[in-house]
Amino acid sequence: MYVIRPIALDDLPHLLALSAQTGFGLTTLPNDEKLLRRRIRQSVHAFEKLGDDDPPLGDAYLFVLEKTDTGEVCGTSGITSKVGGFEPFYAYRVETAVHASAILNVRREIRTLHLVETHDGPCEIGSLFLAPAHRGNGNGRLLSLGRFLFMADYPSYFEPVVIAEMRGVVDPADGHSPFWEAVGRHFFEVDYPQADYMSMVNKRFIAELMPRHPIYIPLLPADAQAVIAEVHPDTHPALRILQAEGFAYSGMVDIFEAGPVVRARLSEIRAARESRAATVA
Repeated sequence: MYVIRPIALDDLPHLLALSAQTGFGLTTLPNDEKLLRRRIRQSVHAFEKLGDDDPPLGDAYLFVLEKTDTGEVCGTSGITSKVGGFEPFYAYRVETAVHASAILNVRREIRTLHLVETHDGPCEIGSLFLAPAHRGNGNGRLLSLGRFLFMADYPSYFEPVVIAEMRGVVDPADGHSPFWEAVGRHFFEVDYPQADYMSMVNKRFIAELMPRHPIYIPLLPADAQAVIAEVHPDTHPALRILQAEGFAYSGMVDIFEAGPVVRARLSEIRAARESRAATVA
C-alpha cells in the first residue's frame, strides 16, 4: 500500500536519492544535501504551524509517497502557500502584437515575451516527482491530487489562485535547453543547469541581469521558438492530471526553459471542490 504523508527530518537520505533520479529541469528538487535539508526543515516548521491564524506567508509544505510494506520513499510533491515577497516570482508573459501597413497591405501578428515580476503572488504547487519503478497504477495521480485535499482542509492558509510551473523541454543527457541558449545565456553567461541551480539558492541575480524589454519571438532561433510553452516528455502525464482537475495555460512561461505556467482557482479544482472529510476505519 502507498500513503502520502508530510516529510520528516529523517527523510533526507530518501529525498537525496530521489533528487538524483530527476534529471535536469526540476528546479525545486536539486541534488544538493544542504538545500534539501533546508527545504525539509521549512516544511516541518510549516506543518507545526497548522492551527495558527496567520495568513499565507510563503510557507512551504513537502509531502512524500511511502510504500508501507517496505518503508521506501518513492515520490514527493510540494506546495508553497504564496510566492513573491522577498524573492519575487518571475515569468515571461506571452503576448501578441499586431503590426500592420496599409501601404504594403501587410498585417502580421507578432508574439512577444514580457517579463513579469510578482511580489504578491499566488499559491504554487511543485516538486512533483515519482521514481520510475513506482509509476503506473494511479500512483502519480495520488501524489499530485493529495495536495489539493490538504489545501481543501486548510483553505485559509493558501492564496485562492494556484499555479504550477511545468518542466519545459530540456535534454535529459546534458541539460541543454534551446530556449536558454537563445535568451538566457546571452545575459547570464552560464549554462542552463547552473542557472537553474542558482535560482534555487538565490533569485537576486535574475533581477540584476534579466532583460527588461520585450523579446520578439520571431527573432529567436527556430528550435527556441518551438519549445515555448511546451513540456518535457516526462511531464506530459503530470500536465494531463492537472488539466483534468481544471488547470489551464496561463499565457506565461518559465524564464529559463519556457515551460508553460498553468493556473486554476483553488475553489474550482475538482479534487478540492468535491473533497469530503471522513473517518477511515
